[in-house]
Amino acid sequence: MKEIYDLSIEKGIFSAILFNPEVYEDISEILKANDFYLPIHKKIFQAMDRLNQKDEPISEDFIKKEMGSDFDEEAMIEIIASNPITNINPYLKELKSKAIKRNLSKLANQIQKDVQDEKGNDELLDSIQSNLYAISQDSTSNDFKDSKTVTMETLAHIRKMKERGNSLLAGLDTGFMSLNRKTAGFKDGDLVIIAARPAMGKTSFVLNIALKALQRDEGVAIFSLEMPSEQLMLRLLSSHTSIPLQNLNVGNLNDEEWSRLSSASDDLASKTFFIDDYGALNINQLKSKLRKLKGKHPEIKLVIIDYLQLMSGTGNKDRHLEVSEISRSLKMLARELEVPILALSQLNRGLEARADKRPMLSDLRESGAIEQDADLIMFVYRDDIYRYKEEQEKKKEAEKKGQSYETNFEFKEEEDAEIIIGKQRNGPTGFIKLKFQKGLTRFIDPEETQIVYEKAYGSTQHTEAKMNISSPQIQSVTI
Repeated sequence: MKEIYDLSIEKGIFSAILFNPEVYEDISEILKANDFYLPIHKKIFQAMDRLNQKDEPISEDFIKKEMGSDFDEEAMIEIIASNPITNINPYLKELKSKAIKRNLSKLANQIQKDVQDEKGNDELLDSIQSNLYAISQDSTSNDFKDSKTVTMETLAHIRKMKERGNSLLAGLDTGFMSLNRKTAGFKDGDLVIIAARPAMGKTSFVLNIALKALQRDEGVAIFSLEMPSEQLMLRLLSSHTSIPLQNLNVGNLNDEEWSRLSSASDDLASKTFFIDDYGALNINQLKSKLRKLKGKHPEIKLVIIDYLQLMSGTGNKDRHLEVSEISRSLKMLARELEVPILALSQLNRGLEARADKRPMLSDLRESGAIEQDADLIMFVYRDDIYRYKEEQEKKKEAEKKGQSYETNFEFKEEEDAEIIIGKQRNGPTGFIKLKFQKGLTRFIDPEETQIVYEKAYGSTQHTEAKMNISSPQIQSVTI
């Protein structure tokens, strides 16, 4: 069997660094300590990395001082005696290739051991897929980060935010200026729960977010356990074209609307957009599909799951434990793939017995686990739905008694809506006010917000001055 390491290349790379320390930066972008075969070579590369972070010379004397008792004089003599590699890139690729093959070989041995241990198929497949994804993404080891590393990474993040020139966003644009002000956008690795009672518009809300991400050429993946892909696309097209959903459903369009539909269809067809509408998905299947998809399409920036309670776990009979497993897995998957995951959730029916039917965290079904794992929990609420139901009930009661009933309720095509932030790990709770256009299944910021948002989104100070954002449009409340 051919050896899956090459000590001469390892020594030649170290010799090249000692001969010209400036090449270390380029090498460290490709190689990590674990890519070296010999343990002493791993330690030497780690010492070089520490010296580079401290802005100290990468030389034999400084390496010896940095390594202390770990320093191996004989190994260093062999490195110095090696010819430094000049055309270094092909050798870096070769060393990287051998490191990946070693990791695959270790994984193969681990799979054989796990099979003999009689692990369950779902658990075994998830473990294999997770490890394969880590290898394909060239993951480094999960060692502790020292304070200097964490500090430097944090400062780099702050500089990155500064360079963006946008004081409003730290994550993915939600598409709603007022929501961006409250959340600073959806951060990579966040698990975002969007919950509501049926018919409140939670699916429409996340589809609006998805559409705006697609219009910014950001990739989106949707797992729809309740609604077929064609229905989701109809809603997206309705929002995109401003053609009522009912008209699209029956094909009742004039020539101008057909033209708009054709243009919008071509636009969406060109985007990085995937829908999985398999209705019997379990958490391990979802993880497997999403890892593969993200591996092929790293441009995916947003994942949506509609909805959490329809997903099954890996066989746990206790539903609360099953939901706990699902929510925890989604949170870990968001961190692993470095994307925000938006998961829709149902609310308990009990809230409808309250006078104020605005949702609270305790209204979440199997709320304990979801509340613990989520970084952000938002509720979609439209008061007109309950007002309409109450008026209908009053009318029925009056008719039973043979009485006429005149209602003051006005049926509107555009209703007030609230997005209530019940939990935000790194920000305030509160709520924002939107408008919901029922015929178009579309949420929008209030009219003046929408106009400014579309014309001058990047200028936060100008927007605030023009809109007087201190007005009651955005209010803070304790949920």
